Amino acid sequence: MTVSMTGKRVIRTYWKTILKVAISVGGLAYVVYQVPFAQILSEYAGANVGWLLIAVTLMMISLVVRAYRWSLLLHGIGVTVAFGRLVTLYFVGNFFNAFLPSGFGGDVVRIIEIAEDVPGDVAVGTVIVDRLTGLMMLFVMALLVLPLRPESFPVTLSVAIGVVCILGLLIGVVLLQGSLIMRPLTWLQQFDLRTVNTAIEKFVSPIMSAIHRCGVKAVIEALAVSVVFNLMLVGWWYASGNALDYPIPYTYYLLVIPILSIVMLVPSIGGLGVRELIAPALFSGAGLPPESAFALSLLVFVLMRLSSLLGSPIYILSVVRRAPVTNPQLSEVENE
Repeated sequence: MTVSMTGKRVIRTYWKTILKVAISVGGLAYVVYQVPFAQILSEYAGANVGWLLIAVTLMMISLVVRAYRWSLLLHGIGVTVAFGRLVTLYFVGNFFNAFLPSGFGGDVVRIIEIAEDVPGDVAVGTVIVDRLTGLMMLFVMALLVLPLRPESFPVTLSVAIGVVCILGLLIGVVLLQGSLIMRPLTWLQQFDLRTVNTAIEKFVSPIMSAIHRCGVKAVIEALAVSVVFNLMLVGWWYASGNALDYPIPYTYYLLVIPILSIVMLVPSIGGLGVRELIAPALFSGAGLPPESAFALSLLVFVLMRLSSLLGSPIYILSVVRRAPVTNPQLSEVENE
C-alpha cells in the first residue's frame, strides 16, 4: 500500500517528465521498428568532419546572436543588462534545454536568472517576445521561399507549411498586440471568479504589459536579428546534410524547418522521437529515403547536445562568482 501511494505521488510530481520521456522513447521505438538502427548508423560512415564542425560552430555563435536580440528587447523597455550576462544566460539555458527532460527548460532558467536583475514581468515578457520574434521571422522566410519550392515538393506538405506559417504569424501578432488577449480576459473579470481574477492581475496583465512595452522599434530590430539567426539555423541543418553527403538545397531546409520548430513544442526530450517520426515525410521531396531522414534528424539532435555542453562550465563559473565570499578573520571576530 505504501509503495503504491509512493508511486502515485511520484507520478503526480513528475508526470510531465514521464510524458516527455515516454513520447521520445515511443517515437524512437517506432523509428527503429520501421528501419533497423544498424541501417541508420551506417548512414554516418564517412561523415565529413569539417561540415560537422561548421554545424556546431553555427549553433554556438547563434546563441550570441540571440542574446543580442534579447538585449534589444530589454533596451526597448528601458532596462539595461550587461551583454555578457545575457550571453551567459543563453548558453546556460541552452544546456538546460538539452539535458533536462523536465519542465525546467532553458527559457525558465533564463527567466529565473534574469529576474535577479529586472522585474519578473519584464523577465517573462522579454523572453516570450525573444522566442516569438524568432518563430515569426522563420514563418515569413518560409512563406517567401514557398513559391520557389522544387517541382518534386509534395503538394500536401506545401499546404501544411503554408497553414502552419500563416497561423503562427497570426498568433504572434495577437500576442504582440496585447489588447486582443486582454479584452476577453477583462470581460471574464466581471464574473468575479477569484482564481481567474488573481491570475489575470498577478501574472497575465503584467506580462502582457511588458510585451507591449517592448515597443515597435525594438520588436522590428528583434525581427531583423531573427533573420540572421534563422539563416544560421538553416545553415547548421544544411551543414549536417552536407556532412552526410545529402544533396539537399539550402532553400529546401528553409521550407521544412518551420514544421520541425513547431514540433519542438510537443512534450518530448528536445523534440527527440517526434522529429524523427515526421522527418521522412518532410524530406521525401528531396528524395531522401527514410533511413537517411532519420539519420539527419538524429545527427542534428546530437550536435545540438554537444554544442550545449559549454553551458555547464559557464553555469558553474557564474554560480561560483556570485557566491558570497567569507572573510575568515571576520568570522573569527564574530564568533568571539
